[in-house]
Amino acid sequence: MDTLELTRHGPVIPVIVVDRLEQAVPMAEALLAGGVRVLEVTMRTPVALAAIEAIARHLPEAIVGAGTLRSAADAVSASNAGSRFAVSPGYTAALGQACRAVSLPLLPGVATAGEVMAACDDGLRFLKLFPAVAVGGVPLLKGLAGPFPDVAFCPTGGLTAATAPQFLALPNVPVCGGSWLTPADAMARGDWALITQLAREAAALGAAAG
Repeated sequence: MDTLELTRHGPVIPVIVVDRLEQAVPMAEALLAGGVRVLEVTMRTPVALAAIEAIARHLPEAIVGAGTLRSAADAVSASNAGSRFAVSPGYTAALGQACRAVSLPLLPGVATAGEVMAACDDGLRFLKLFPAVAVGGVPLLKGLAGPFPDVAFCPTGGLTAATAPQFLALPNVPVCGGSWLTPADAMARGDWALITQLAREAAALGAAAG
């Protein structure tokens, strides 16, 4: 799978933090019910890999990936857990090589033109702008469009349901990432109906942006 294929499944990739393993499958079911199939589970908690494995095993219709990859070991662990793609906050050639070695498609983070060029040197043309709002947001993406007309971006970091359409309206932004689909308080109390509603609204953002 090429990571650009992820953009075919909706305008928003949820950035998910799972604190308790028992949250994983019902949370994923709630997102699927709202029309969101691509799920990025960040490797920020002790149960993240087990959560990815549970979603991959119980919900094959979901396209689950691992976020916050920082090392070759992370790439191996994510692949072994059943991740179908990986997302990293930044990019190194070593991480790119490690992901290729385990056939794990990588969506790497970049924040500057130089980092875009480094990722392009390794054949990557779909990149995560991170942290998107902090590093320049919409104006930066407009600026990058000129020298990098062949690169698409997934801005992540600081976006909300209200601001996401501004990003999705840009020609070089086919999809964005956001944590607002799975709020920590909703996850903690198991409010899956709210998460389904947020997913349904997010799935409609592409039409709103267009």
